[in-house]
Amino acid sequence: MKAESNESLDLLSVFLTGIPGLEAQHGWLSIPFFTMYIVAIVGNSLIMAAVQADPALHEPMYLFLSMLAATEVGVSVSTLPTVMGILWFDAFQIDFDGCLAQMFFIHTFSCMESGVLLAMSYDRFVAIYNPLRYTAILTLPRIVSLGLVITLKSVTLMAPLPVLLRLLPYCHTNILSHSYCLHSDLIQLPCADTKLNSILGLAIVLATFGLDSLLIVVSYMLIIYTVLGIASGEGWWKALNTCVSHICAVLVYYVPMIGVSVMHRTAKHASPLAHTLMSSIYLFVPPVLNPIIYSVKTKPIQQGIVTVLSCKRELL
Repeated sequence: MKAESNESLDLLSVFLTGIPGLEAQHGWLSIPFFTMYIVAIVGNSLIMAAVQADPALHEPMYLFLSMLAATEVGVSVSTLPTVMGILWFDAFQIDFDGCLAQMFFIHTFSCMESGVLLAMSYDRFVAIYNPLRYTAILTLPRIVSLGLVITLKSVTLMAPLPVLLRLLPYCHTNILSHSYCLHSDLIQLPCADTKLNSILGLAIVLATFGLDSLLIVVSYMLIIYTVLGIASGEGWWKALNTCVSHICAVLVYYVPMIGVSVMHRTAKHASPLAHTLMSSIYLFVPPVLNPIIYSVKTKPIQQGIVTVLSCKRELL
């Protein structure tokens, strides 16, 4: 196959894949997918609006939750155009630069989400280990600085990926295995050695998701150690109950990610539908479930959302 020169990359197109074996049902499948997008975007936007509008929610825990909601809106918006374009209009084709941009935003927001989950685990540790100095340690400037560091780290680490991919020659057959662009998919396309891209991608995964998950585990080991020093059983439950929502968010995020990684390495011969399903769960389920988890488990968030909705109704 003839390789495309770098000068012709502007004309290069990539073809996405819908849901294997269910192409005839794309119209019906668009209903649950669009519903998930609505729940994810509206639910997380309501959490951000509630935290912004209610001064009582201007505490470290809720500010970090607002950051988490922002990253999940980012992930959802990044995948929405191509996924719904395929399901509604059979729009499988995307230009190469658009695909690189989507890949960058998906991975950047995913990396930010992992970083925010780590920051939230530190928040829970400080709240339990040193509650009297909680707000003195996690001041607003420090929280903002931490959010900027997470954002800068994610952008800096992910920026080389599309740049390196654009330097490679490509063949005429450029078909991806998902309805959105991922780095692991795109490095299969070039007609050249992609060892550097693979090594860089693995290093980024280890430096972000791997390190973040390890530090989250360490944080909860320290939390458990601290809780065991509390004399009363009621104190144990009260302390751990403040972590339930975050533990659920961590599990909802990392369990599908581990599932995708394990399937990619040990079940290469599994049906394409199984791989698509696992990847979809990883990208779509956390943004849908997290606002539900936090709105159900956290009464101040419930009250804040009710307040926001009441204000909107009065304006109408």
